Amino acid sequence: MNFRSPLGGERRGGVLSIRPFRRLWIALSLSSLGDWLSLLALSILASDLGGRSGLYAVSGVWLTSLLPALLFGPLAGAIADRFDRRTIMIVGDVIRAVLYLSIPVNLSLGVVDKLTWLYVAQFLASCASLFWTPAKDASVPNLVPPDRLEQANQLSLFATYGTAPVAGLLFAMLSLVSRGLGSVSHYFSTNPVDLALYFNVLTFVVSAVTIVSLQIPRYRAVGEGGESSAEPSVARSIWEGWRFLGRNQIVRGIIIGMTGAFAAGGVVVGLGPSYVKNVLQGGGAGWGVVWAAIFLGLAAGMFLGLRILRGFSRHRLFGLSIAFAAVPLALTALIPNLVIVAILTLILGACAGVAYVTGYTIVGLEVDDDTRGRTFAFLQSGIRVVLFAVIAISPSLAAALSALVRAATGGQTLRIANVSYNNVGYNLVLLLAAIVAVALGRAAYRQMDNRRGMPLLGDLAAAFRGDTPASLPGTGPDTAHERRGLLLALEGGEGAGKSTQARLLAIWLRDQGFDVVATHEPGATKVGMRLRALLLDNTHAGLAPRAETLMYAADRAEHVAAVIAPALERGAIVVTDRYVDSSLAYQGAGRQLPVSEVAELNKWATGDLLPDLTIVLDLPPTEGLSRRARSGDRLEAEPVEFHRRVRGGFLDRAKADPDRYLVLDATREPGDLSREIQSSVRDLLPDPVPMTAEETTGSFPAVLE
Repeated sequence: MNFRSPLGGERRGGVLSIRPFRRLWIALSLSSLGDWLSLLALSILASDLGGRSGLYAVSGVWLTSLLPALLFGPLAGAIADRFDRRTIMIVGDVIRAVLYLSIPVNLSLGVVDKLTWLYVAQFLASCASLFWTPAKDASVPNLVPPDRLEQANQLSLFATYGTAPVAGLLFAMLSLVSRGLGSVSHYFSTNPVDLALYFNVLTFVVSAVTIVSLQIPRYRAVGEGGESSAEPSVARSIWEGWRFLGRNQIVRGIIIGMTGAFAAGGVVVGLGPSYVKNVLQGGGAGWGVVWAAIFLGLAAGMFLGLRILRGFSRHRLFGLSIAFAAVPLALTALIPNLVIVAILTLILGACAGVAYVTGYTIVGLEVDDDTRGRTFAFLQSGIRVVLFAVIAISPSLAAALSALVRAATGGQTLRIANVSYNNVGYNLVLLLAAIVAVALGRAAYRQMDNRRGMPLLGDLAAAFRGDTPASLPGTGPDTAHERRGLLLALEGGEGAGKSTQARLLAIWLRDQGFDVVATHEPGATKVGMRLRALLLDNTHAGLAPRAETLMYAADRAEHVAAVIAPALERGAIVVTDRYVDSSLAYQGAGRQLPVSEVAELNKWATGDLLPDLTIVLDLPPTEGLSRRARSGDRLEAEPVEFHRRVRGGFLDRAKADPDRYLVLDATREPGDLSREIQSSVRDLLPDPVPMTAEETTGSFPAVLE
């Protein structure tokens, strides 16, 4: 199927063949080149203007570049969600062009103190960049089809960071040009900083012109009568954005992971120059090699990592790549050799590249257009805040740790086995950063894991072999795209009230405006109805446990293929009365079959499709069976001991994976249970449902099953 964008035209070939995205990508490349070039030029200018305090003057450039993120990050996201994003980008480019032009003009005229105006101009230009970036990030998913979003993000991130070394080469070329012009005549004499800033102005002007004719569609929520819902105030937009970030589990995982990734990266940037020059004796050239390795690794991770692991879950890959980055970081601390450090830095950059593009793709696919700008702004602000804090703290922390070791050992050098560590504080801080990366990467993995129950090593091996069945639900290369809906399962023993709560949950979700499919096991399909008659008929009391297990698995396979998977693919919410856990509890624990074998069979039958949330209604077997007027089927007719084992099976599963299970006391009133289920489900819904939603649901027509 060919993608036809809202702007017209079919998608053929690569993502750059989509004209609107190509124009935005060109503007991004020019804008990013301008940002990097200005940072280089102004760092050199500040060093010259600062005289003996040149080092601190350069730090001022970095401070004024990062400070806007601390002050205006949430506001930038709210503006990107509330106002026209194309206009925001055009105005941002024009403002930056004017500000960077003012710096060489002020150097010539001396209207304001030169160093002071440099800081003011860089601060204001960084504010403009801060507003420009979330407007761009939030626009990309509206310009490309979902199956091309990952490629679009790869190109966007490459344009953002790949222009850094280009800016370095360009500045070197402009220095040569400046020298050449000066040798021709003093009339043409200019310094490389001025020349770089003039070139910088040109990049922003061309970027603005490129965006002028770009049309960016918006997909807003529609209220009654087809009219767009009322725009919230900017302050309310910021507040709602913060609430969304706190309640969305995927975004929380990305924030946690990004914090770990950039804490590790900040240590490398903060300690790198001094560590390479003074400890590894690499000098400026050595640091240049390590710096280049970071960006080469970043590019390799963005493009190659996702190709190698094409069949692997992006949700798992994000946290895993951050945790794995701790390995080269720790080895960098333990092996003080410049060549090895450069290779390890390349690997570290690759891990960062994989995590960065994966996180951006997940946000683009799973965050709605109305909150996407605030989400991207928060990520960008958080990244800069963490980076700035770590860069500022790590040198002082390394010096303090070195002093402690020196006081304890009485020497500058610490020798372990055959390795000597000079200024061991550097090594200790790098090891500490590795520990932080492991901890936060693991936390992000647990938050975002969408293949719970599937062994990680087996999943990785399948991805490397390329034999992950992408056509099966939950196992494709990007579950966020293939499985857009939500699967909720109600489980429990006999008489626990599953059917009642499943029905109440489905009605409540429909009242909120969601597409809901209410289903059950066994017997939700034509084939399933025949299997149900065989499975529950008392005349088949002697059915072999393994045969029973296979029949339930057959019913479930047909149920997933015919009912659940199609509903999830179109974005519906599926509420099922019983699912895989029933087989694990009844045939595994109850019939005392090997639970691992029952799990493997059902994993194959369902394509490893697991619920997003399993609600277990826990009830003592004697009370549950007493609620039945009579024992109507084979399972209900089993002795109480069987049902005790079943109850234990459900509780054991929930205890082993508490993030995916909600266990409720089914002796409570149905109304109380229903409200608690609704409260837990809210956090999983595509659009968070406010606590006051029930007050207005009377205006929604109920859709009967």
